[in-house]
Amino acid sequence: MLDANVKNQLTTYLQNLKRPVELVVSADDSPKAQELRSLATDITTISNLVSLTESEGKRTPSMTVTNKETQSEITFAGLPMGHEFTSLVLALLHTGGHPLKLDSELIEQIRALPGKYQFETYVSLSCQTCPEVVQALNMMAAINPNITNVMIDGSLFQEEVNERNIMAVPSVYLNGKAFSVGGISVVEILNKLDVNASSRKAEQLNQKEAFDVLVVGGGPAGASAAIYAARKGLRTGIVADKFGGQVAETVGIENFISVKATEGPKLVANLEAHVHEYDVDIMDNQRALSLKSGQLFELELESGAVLRSKTILLATGARWREMNVPGEQEYRGKGVAYCPHCDGPLFKGKRVAVIGGGNSGIEAAIDLANIVEHVTVLEFDNKLRADEVLQRKAASMGNIKIITQAMTTEVTGDGTRVNGLNYTDRATGESHHVELAGIFVQIGLVPNAEWLKDTLELTNRGEIIVDAKGETSIAGVFAAGDVTNSAYKQIIIAMGSGATASLGAFDYLIRHSESTETIAA
Repeated sequence: MLDANVKNQLTTYLQNLKRPVELVVSADDSPKAQELRSLATDITTISNLVSLTESEGKRTPSMTVTNKETQSEITFAGLPMGHEFTSLVLALLHTGGHPLKLDSELIEQIRALPGKYQFETYVSLSCQTCPEVVQALNMMAAINPNITNVMIDGSLFQEEVNERNIMAVPSVYLNGKAFSVGGISVVEILNKLDVNASSRKAEQLNQKEAFDVLVVGGGPAGASAAIYAARKGLRTGIVADKFGGQVAETVGIENFISVKATEGPKLVANLEAHVHEYDVDIMDNQRALSLKSGQLFELELESGAVLRSKTILLATGARWREMNVPGEQEYRGKGVAYCPHCDGPLFKGKRVAVIGGGNSGIEAAIDLANIVEHVTVLEFDNKLRADEVLQRKAASMGNIKIITQAMTTEVTGDGTRVNGLNYTDRATGESHHVELAGIFVQIGLVPNAEWLKDTLELTNRGEIIVDAKGETSIAGVFAAGDVTNSAYKQIIIAMGSGATASLGAFDYLIRHSESTETIAA
């Protein structure tokens, strides 16, 4: 099952096991079950601390990673390959006693949770976001024996997915009831389970001393800015809803100079590790609410906390643009999707649409065409905006239909899921209906700057206007990355602008005598 290279890597990892791990496999004669049994057998040959037993389980094929002493249970329903193979490796390590990369405070909070929590996480093996959620719940299961998690390959357990009307991943269920859809971290899970957790965190944040540079946003621009500020000896903090931003949802990255090819989650992990090399106070799972000027800038968070800093560097990035038509919000996660790599496998053999004819839209159509029955691409303009090479590839595939001058007017459904969309032909004015099971929206990005509309000068598209040094309309407030009026939205450009804005903030500080006392030489 595992090739020699993977076995060698796994051998290195499993040397960190400190206690026995038992693999309990539920398998029949199906091909997937045989592959799972082969995978489990391969793992047992790598470490004598791993044993294998077979037992009939709730789902077949499935494999539970457990330890009788700690009574932890982490189950993989399906074959945990693709992006989820890392989740399996970490489950083995954590069950086997390898230390978790969590703050001691979080570990104690998880241990103290009262009651029993049975999580079920539906994923697709091509989903970039899913492993983060699976690993968060698996870590909690490794800490508290009253917490269990089952990773369920939605494409394999299709009947179960249909019964629960799951049309977006990752979808998490707790004790049989819907708990969350999309990315969610350990802290966010605890905030939902422990109602006092958010207020306690807010109290801790309120006690922090003022920063020299406070970066808002944890994407490429924010990470770059924080590193440059810390290297100047400035007291630096990052406050972010989620480290990584949009990059975490990017599958293939082939234009990051000096790196031939990488993937979004890998780049995000490297960014975070690089930031951790410096004295940067990272405050994640926090969302900015307002910014006030004074002797010190005050950043109010949605949690109620207020952070203070001599300069502010805004790098809040952007999010997927929505169609803003009737039915879109009603059927979001019920057929309306924004990540073809994540949710595409749930529409295997069905008819779907892609809204948008730019690079993202045509790339999505090409990827989906290999999974679904048929793809209809709707482009508002009278021609596609995607690169010529992508257009040729799409045209060569027999199950992609491209319609230009198409204005989507409504998403239709039966009350529980999407069944089609309506659009108007802009050339003739005629209205049309297309029967579909899913709609993937790929029409660009919206800057995350609405909360600043009465504070800073913005473009008519909602972007923060910055000068050559990254400074905004308020002295001492800088901005970088996709949230600004930069000409192009690219990872490498965001990183460069983050460095520019950070150096701009340093220059601002050294030119204000009241700020120089705390700046390292």
